[in-house]
Amino acid sequence: MPAQRFLSAHASHPQWEAALDQCVAQLQGQIAVQAAVRDFSLGFCYLTDYFSMDAEAIIAGLNRHLPAVEWVGTVGIGVSASGVEHFDRPALSLLLTDLPRDAFRIFSGRRPLGRERDFEAHTALVHSEGNTPDLQELLVELADRTTTGYLFGGLAASRQNSLQIAGEVLSGGLSGVAFGPQVEILSRVTQGSQPIGPARRITESQGHYLIRLDDRPALQCVLEDLSLAEDSDDETLAHALASTLIGLRRGHDDKLRRPGQFGTETLVRHILGVDPQAQVLAVGDEIENGMELAFCARNPGAARADLLRSAEELRHEVGTREIRGALYVSCSGRGGGHFGSPNAELLAVREVLGEVPLTGYFAGGEIARDRLYGYTGVLTLFVGPPAT
Repeated sequence: MPAQRFLSAHASHPQWEAALDQCVAQLQGQIAVQAAVRDFSLGFCYLTDYFSMDAEAIIAGLNRHLPAVEWVGTVGIGVSASGVEHFDRPALSLLLTDLPRDAFRIFSGRRPLGRERDFEAHTALVHSEGNTPDLQELLVELADRTTTGYLFGGLAASRQNSLQIAGEVLSGGLSGVAFGPQVEILSRVTQGSQPIGPARRITESQGHYLIRLDDRPALQCVLEDLSLAEDSDDETLAHALASTLIGLRRGHDDKLRRPGQFGTETLVRHILGVDPQAQVLAVGDEIENGMELAFCARNPGAARADLLRSAEELRHEVGTREIRGALYVSCSGRGGGHFGSPNAELLAVREVLGEVPLTGYFAGGEIARDRLYGYTGVLTLFVGPPAT
């Protein structure tokens, strides 16, 4: 397959028309300097929730300016580009490519992804919404429709109107774009939380309720790991648990890389409540006996270090080939000032990858493989042949 071109654009403006015009002008300027006419076929469109009510008008505008392009995307609390994040303000971020039209398929509830004779789904970019029924099961089912089982993407994040874009603006279910085997994609999950206690085995649970760990009451274990007295008052306990998360591991394949660091398979979830009398914790996922967990906390320093590590791993795997474009889906809880200064998260990515056309957004949950993550980043690269 000939080397593909990726072009990116982004803009922040109170009026969606002005933001769109700026993005289109950036893309058209880049298209004008191409050595040959390109059949741009696929576009990624991420918008902040300030523009969620204008999504249909934005897609209509993109279709007028770039009528041959099919668009996919969703809404976030922020959007990103290379070295830049537009967080909690009206903004758009776009990525445009000229992938062959037989190398991808747009899918949604109206355009299901099936086992088509003329297309083999290798991987897929997926968007959804947090209130989608049976979301985890749908992700597993979709992953089974690809030859690699690898999905990447995230959930919409909006304070008003959640939406997805898959050739049109829609809501509900799963949508996105599947890629054939000729589109080489490399991806990594980067964690944003750090263990504050040892790995413990769940020995008694029921649904979302964590009853015993290592054959001890769950509350007793979390108090020990947080260095709190067993007779801590309700206010102290509530304050401590509000900033404490759990890192779940569903199997034995994801031990801590080293003390104080999670592996990529860890699923970070909230503690939703506590019953001090029964010493039971309620957590934000269904759990099962035999799982391992560690209590953890969000840690900006650890998050940046893990992001740099993940990007370096990808850079090493790319080798002499060329990074054509990139997508970065990060948790909305990592955006804004979490990394200590404006744009710090995206600047860290650029520090390793260089000036690569990139788009992305700050999500309500991140998707990698067939799982839904939280407080993570999912960095995905489109890779071409060796640079000349």
